[in-house]
Amino acid sequence: MIDKQINSCAQAVKDIKDGDTIMIGGFGEAGSPIELIHALIDHGAKNLTVINNNTGSGRVGLAALIENGQVAKMICSYPRTANSMVFPELYRNGKIELELVPQGTLAERIRAGGAGVPAFYTKTSVGTPLAEGKELRNFDGEDYVMERGLKADFALIKAKQADRYGNLTFNKTARNFAPIMAMAAKNTLVQVNELVDLGAIDPEHVVTPGIFVNSIIEVSKPQQESQLVKDGVVYLPAISQGEK
Repeated sequence: MIDKQINSCAQAVKDIKDGDTIMIGGFGEAGSPIELIHALIDHGAKNLTVINNNTGSGRVGLAALIENGQVAKMICSYPRTANSMVFPELYRNGKIELELVPQGTLAERIRAGGAGVPAFYTKTSVGTPLAEGKELRNFDGEDYVMERGLKADFALIKAKQADRYGNLTFNKTARNFAPIMAMAAKNTLVQVNELVDLGAIDPEHVVTPGIFVNSIIEVSKPQQESQLVKDGVVYLPAISQGEK
């Protein structure tokens, strides 16, 4: 029988390699898989391309991954938000690359990647710097920009419930990019608030079927990014803390 449960976040991320492309779920704090991200920091894979809606807050989670020098390129919609303390300075100093993507286009590029659609056309960004170097096509008298689908080696996402087959439900807006990222990645790693018995999730309520999930780790009391930022927490790799 299929059992996708694993014992630790460290085990979940152990196969991520230098140079991999990683999709990380979350809309700001909502749905951000903090524990998986911190395990990736401890793991130490470098030169990563990360796809996320933003670039993290404070000096925890995704921001900590960036600050630790593990991310070579960000593909995102909002590289600077109210609590962006790390990315803006690194970008200004030329230490990290940015591919800026309008939010709706980002969602569709991920969805297209998961659906096997190599590219599509959109009016968004026509006539702006974001369209420079991209193919333009005219349909019915209007210009459209070609955008390529996005795929990843791994997706790190957070869910509300899962069974051991990997069927997932999400907590309201914490769902955001997670379902399409699960489809667009070769390997989907999930931290879940609650593991339930097979059959406990109504099939009509399953958002992401287990076919798109590779590993599940139960984190019943996940850390809250906003509280960590408020408390001024700085996440450092385990090796810097004397191994947890």
